[in-house]
Amino acid sequence: MITSLIAVRQRVLSLLGMLSMYRTVLLALLALAVIALVLSFTGLVGVNPLALMSSLLVLAAAVAVVDAIGQRVVRRAWRVESSLITALILLFVLQPGMSLAELGSLAVAGAVAALSKYVIVWRGRHFLNPAAVGATVVTLAGIGTFSSWWVGTPALVVPVVLLGLVVLWRTSRVRIVAFFVLVAVATALVRDVTISAQFGLAFSAGESLTLALLQSPVLFLGAFMLSEPLTLPPRRWQQFTVATVVGVLVGWPILVGGFVTLGQERALLIGNLLAFALALRGGLRLTLAGRRLVTPTVHELTFQVEGRPRVVAGQYVELEVPHARPDVRGTRREFSILSSPSDLPELRVAYRDGTQQHPSSYKRALRDVRVGQTLRATGVWGDFVLPRGEAPVLLVAAGIGVTPFVSQLRELRAQGGDRDIVLVYVTAESAELAFRDELERCGVRVIVFTRDEPQELPASWMWAAGARLDGPQLARLVPDLAERHVLLSGPPRLIADLSPELRTARSVRTDAFAGY
Repeated sequence: MITSLIAVRQRVLSLLGMLSMYRTVLLALLALAVIALVLSFTGLVGVNPLALMSSLLVLAAAVAVVDAIGQRVVRRAWRVESSLITALILLFVLQPGMSLAELGSLAVAGAVAALSKYVIVWRGRHFLNPAAVGATVVTLAGIGTFSSWWVGTPALVVPVVLLGLVVLWRTSRVRIVAFFVLVAVATALVRDVTISAQFGLAFSAGESLTLALLQSPVLFLGAFMLSEPLTLPPRRWQQFTVATVVGVLVGWPILVGGFVTLGQERALLIGNLLAFALALRGGLRLTLAGRRLVTPTVHELTFQVEGRPRVVAGQYVELEVPHARPDVRGTRREFSILSSPSDLPELRVAYRDGTQQHPSSYKRALRDVRVGQTLRATGVWGDFVLPRGEAPVLLVAAGIGVTPFVSQLRELRAQGGDRDIVLVYVTAESAELAFRDELERCGVRVIVFTRDEPQELPASWMWAAGARLDGPQLARLVPDLAERHVLLSGPPRLIADLSPELRTARSVRTDAFAGY
């Protein structure tokens, strides 16, 4: 069952990867805004359509102006998509209005939200959700508008769920948000039971569940705000911890000072602070120290990192290369870290740059980066790490997907570890077998799939012939598959095809890459 779900997820990811994360979120929010506007004319959504349009214009203008100024101050390209996302989230959180006082307070909320990206930062990275900051400030100040979370209405539940799933699939946050919703709803039910018993009221589980799911902001909050990558910690257990705290506070808001609760956006801010405390980190500054061609299509970049970030072998960085007129895939890409944590402050990544006729604007910009130039990364992320213990492991890599395994094997060797590991390495041609020397020094057994036979393979390597790997072949070449943990790294479609055949393995972890 789990491997089948992995296959479905990877097929969807291969399609969503054609858009950047920002573009995906923006399109989802715009679609939700159009749906809400249409429903407001029918009376199914309790907001005035003119107020809705006026509020969006004011929010977008306020956020855009502050963002444009802020980006100029920090000397970075203005991201219009980021501004619109913040404005749209605020539109669904705050009460729309048409009076000067209401529109003025909406403008203040937008300006505060945008300003928080540049003022409340740590090492170049904001750690509080900007929309939650803006909504909290105007709500507590009581200057016209307030956080009504009108998006939490039954008429919008289906659009929020469907569009939210698109966003969560693209950002790989489905499980985290599903867990958050479960915690929030369960806490709300416990609250209702407790209050009913305390005051001798009748309790209806159906009504309580309806209120928690259909008439609350929990679905929107999870899909479009809690899931923001920059305000989540890097490891999955940390993310589940944050989801638990936010879910409890949303499900059972705590009254503070007799007039304000720690629910909804303020609960999210508390979760943001917890995430910051769990993994005290910020963005990275990477100075390009060198580049080399590893195979005819694989390039390696070597950076020097300022400071000493916490890195676990198998994690990745999201590297930003600002450039004019970026295409729909944006200015950021995720790169598995090739070097081992022991190599810091040197950090290496690799990427494939073939001879396609129309490379992405990102790849063209990356080609132009010169030695000595400094780039930024949002941080170090990911849970694609070797399982703990001494159980045997199977690593399956397709093409450039070998990079996290090089890091893991290098670190294992540096620490003097000895573990039963088999690497299955698939490339179209033997000339594209990257990092052969490093893998050979690690001493693991390697099974190679290429159309042509590689020359002078090490003694622990074997050529299995053919550039396509399937489940039956894998079971034949690795007969003790049921005893091994499996890590898969490669294009989403390959993982989708292979995952169902691995149901007998002890566990399966995947590291798909898309959108390049």
